[in-house]
Amino acid sequence: MNEEQFKRSAALLSNFKTRSEITLEEIPAPQKLAKFAYALSADVSNGLIGDAERELANGRFVILHEPGGQDTWEGEFRCVTYLNADLETTEAEDPSLPEHGWNWLLKALSDNRCQFAAPSGTVTRSMSHSFGKLSTASDGGEIEIRASWSPIITKPEDLIGHLEAWCNLLAEISYLMPVPDGVASFRR
Repeated sequence: MNEEQFKRSAALLSNFKTRSEITLEEIPAPQKLAKFAYALSADVSNGLIGDAERELANGRFVILHEPGGQDTWEGEFRCVTYLNADLETTEAEDPSLPEHGWNWLLKALSDNRCQFAAPSGTVTRSMSHSFGKLSTASDGGEIEIRASWSPIITKPEDLIGHLEAWCNLLAEISYLMPVPDGVASFRR
């Protein structure tokens, strides 16, 4: 893929529309990891308005492209992602949560028919307890997923599937209700 084709891919990604609870924004991409890069940030809310609105998760999605590839990538492209979501205490205490988090990523890619190679990453769960003047705050936890994979790209449009799978993963870790097929999700 040449520079012009990568720019076309980036334009497709910047015009991608996801469900209303997820806000995507283009951010500066890392400059030294590959010849071409494109990055988005995401904020996930509960979809409510005003004081009832609450942030549920956030993340970053980066597409790297190195013509000729890099040995560790097993391809010319690499998707790099970071996701973080709040959890209830009981969810954060589940020792199988990291395995579930990793399986959610792989399932999101598979469900979206994404072809990829060389997946790697970490899933971290953490818990917090409040004390002193903060003791009235509710205890809870977080899940953090840091992952990368090499998308198999035959045409620029193929990258859209990987971004859509990532948005589906964001919805999954945020415990958003699925949007039924044929139902439109309106932006606020």
